[in-house]
Amino acid sequence: MSHHTFNPTILREYDIRGQIGKTLSEEDAHALGLAFGTYVKRESLMDHPIIYVGYDGRLSSPGLAAALSEGLQKTGAKVVNIGLGPTPMLYFSVKEYLGDAGIMVTGSHNPPDYNGFKMMLQKKGVYGDTIQHLGALADAHDFDELEGGIEETLDVREAYVNRLLLDLENAEPLTIGWDAGNGAGGETLQMLTKKLPGTHHLIYEDIDGHFPNHHPDPTVDENLIDLKGLVAQHKCDLGIAFDGDADRIGVVDDEGNVLRCDILMTLYASEILQDTPGAPIIGDVKCSQVMFDEIKKMGGTPVMWKTGHSLIKAKMAELNAPLAGELSGHIFFADKYFGFDDALYCAVRLINIVARSGKKLSELTSHVQNLQSTPEIRIDVEEAEKFDLVPRVHASLKAKAQQGVSIDTIDGVRVSTPDGWWLLRPSNTQSVLVARAESSTVEGLERLTKMAQDEVSQLGYKLTVPKG
Repeated sequence: MSHHTFNPTILREYDIRGQIGKTLSEEDAHALGLAFGTYVKRESLMDHPIIYVGYDGRLSSPGLAAALSEGLQKTGAKVVNIGLGPTPMLYFSVKEYLGDAGIMVTGSHNPPDYNGFKMMLQKKGVYGDTIQHLGALADAHDFDELEGGIEETLDVREAYVNRLLLDLENAEPLTIGWDAGNGAGGETLQMLTKKLPGTHHLIYEDIDGHFPNHHPDPTVDENLIDLKGLVAQHKCDLGIAFDGDADRIGVVDDEGNVLRCDILMTLYASEILQDTPGAPIIGDVKCSQVMFDEIKKMGGTPVMWKTGHSLIKAKMAELNAPLAGELSGHIFFADKYFGFDDALYCAVRLINIVARSGKKLSELTSHVQNLQSTPEIRIDVEEAEKFDLVPRVHASLKAKAQQGVSIDTIDGVRVSTPDGWWLLRPSNTQSVLVARAESSTVEGLERLTKMAQDEVSQLGYKLTVPKG
């Protein structure tokens, strides 16, 4: 194979992702196998590293996984194919069976015609400059090819489900509604709920790459309508939803209210800080100020960090943090678990909290101040200019030098005023800018969103705040 140049738009900050037939192909997957196999060999100083491969339920995933595995084997790697399943099952396989690395073929929550690759080493993530390095290896045809590569299959589903159950406490059984969104977690969810106490009502548990019922993104309230109906119909104690590869969780309480993941984090933090007082708890820049304040109130050390599963994992390792979370539903436990984002495991930990408390989920969060906030607002932009837009907003804000306005540039711009804060950042997974605002008053939220809208309009785009 001659040198291979990836479309630069698919080499993201913390994974590789593109549109099938336009920016991503099986040829790309094969080249990635050669590049990643070479990278792992040079990192591990081994001729035949063990690399685990899994794939989600998208129509393009089996073909991409096969091409990827072929490329990996050409570098001499031993490929262990765990087959169809959720992304955290791939992470689990690498950690549990001491693989040298792993790659998950997944488009996560993107539309059905997208796909991509999430990568890891045994002891660290693969993101940022390393992903660009993989592109450079392919472009230069700088591959370490070696005979002896093989592929074997391994069914890890039962072992994975049993590990999820290991941290389940004996408590009052609950009635729970589940929405797998026709994503890759559907089969393991069925296996899990058969072993869980209580009563369980499942919808859309069949894996279907067309996603015929709704888009598999639990951060969008529209995608939780059917789960809310399920909770109401069966008088469930709570409802739980997953994204396309089951590494992100969405939660509906017993009254049908959507429980944002930053508020959900306060429940998890309360539990963890009892055992590790003062511990650092990480939230991304999109999280509510309420979350950071609550963590401090409970005796923890709140840390704001960049959005992105790989970036969060790296920060957790740096600070030895037992818990981290993103508003998007990636939640990471490192107190008893492996420190990666696993929505099925998050569900088990939430079941523990609710069942042990003897209270309704809505009661457990009733004390948390209910600020006025927008959901995540996505603004469609051109992929090629996405990362150039927010610096222009930052420059505009700095030039105005408004009194009482402070700007945090840890990830995009998070602008704080006496009314609260608003955020604008480029997504690393979609061709969008992401905006959010939060205030203690309706009037304050209106002023914040107006400020954000004015800045976005100067870019030639429109920020539309959903009503209601």
